[in-house]
Amino acid sequence: MSVSSQADTETADLAKERRELADQPEAELDELTNIYVQRGLDVSLARQVAEALTAKDAFATHARDELGLSAHVVARPVQAALTSAITFAFGAAIPLLIAIASPTARIPWAVSAGSLVALAILGAAGAQTGGASVLKPMLRVTFWGAIAMGTTAAIGRLVGHAL
Repeated sequence: MSVSSQADTETADLAKERRELADQPEAELDELTNIYVQRGLDVSLARQVAEALTAKDAFATHARDELGLSAHVVARPVQAALTSAITFAFGAAIPLLIAIASPTARIPWAVSAGSLVALAILGAAGAQTGGASVLKPMLRVTFWGAIAMGTTAAIGRLVGHAL
């Protein structure tokens, strides 16, 4: 799911870049020139490089040098895994707080429902933060969260232990 979420964000970034290249090509050329200046080229050479690469393939050049994306490396699984680890650690606080605030008899249902709502909200927030469409990532995160909870509950029933 993390790689899919990252891919959604990258797709949104690429679509935005394509629009910017169509709507304001001169500003995008200036932006590319500044990138090369920041990397150590003098302004004149940076402009020549930006113009030459833009003439060859403006979109690929901007995707690579402005966004850090290339056709060979789109989603970065290690980065996605680390981001997931951090967000899962923080996200674990939500069901714990729900469990603490709920009556004992209702803890399983309150934690399940509250966790699904939290997953939907966090999935939407993550997509929006990354500039991607909100609905698909929100549904994906909520769906797989529900599958994980259901699987965990089923295994618990099979084993016969409740924690």
